[in-house]
Amino acid sequence: MAEGVPARGGLRERKKKATRAALAEAAVRLAAEHGVENVTVDAISAAAGVSTRTFFNYFDSRDEVFVMIGADSGARVRDAVLAAPAGRAPLDVLREALAAELEEVEQQHETWRLHAEVLGSNPQLLARTLGAHMADELLLAEALAERVGAGSPLFTEDRPAHGSPQERERRRALPLYPRLLAAVGGTAVRIAVEHWCVRQGETPFAEVFRETFEHLAAGLPEPPRPPDA
Repeated sequence: MAEGVPARGGLRERKKKATRAALAEAAVRLAAEHGVENVTVDAISAAAGVSTRTFFNYFDSRDEVFVMIGADSGARVRDAVLAAPAGRAPLDVLREALAAELEEVEQQHETWRLHAEVLGSNPQLLARTLGAHMADELLLAEALAERVGAGSPLFTEDRPAHGSPQERERRRALPLYPRLLAAVGGTAVRIAVEHWCVRQGETPFAEVFRETFEHLAAGLPEPPRPPDA
């Protein structure tokens, strides 16, 4: 999807990614069918074809499989942002890092839809997921700050608890630009996915994603109106 972005990770890393994705998919499918309260770790593990012990190698609890569904993806995006060649525009670096993580989105359409459905019917899980996303956005903003030479000595890969004194201190240490870029990037992905999901078959996701970031790169000018508008 992003030309020039190499596949990341060796065979072991790809297997771990596949196992984590299989557990997440099994969890959301079972929750959508039976309700979150009726889904057990044993049932999720069996549906994914792994042992319960393997489940706990990836998640600390049953609820975490819904809340932390993309945690490993966030780490890979941050790694790509920090590893990109010098001299690239930060928005281009972020776009390519996100694009590499979204290569399989067209094959995961049903899982994305079911996950949104499950969260929408479970306010507690939704609140925890939003908190996790905000913590992940903070880590991405810190990586972007490092990228543009405005890094903070507080920057670590440890995920601070949402609302904790540590998180508040780290946010105070960040300049505006990387915080804004991280937030805009996350919102752009969400809108691109939602826009594509409701228009299945009309346009490939790669084109929707490209157009979304083209609008951002241009500064969001109003697009030309159709001649018959």
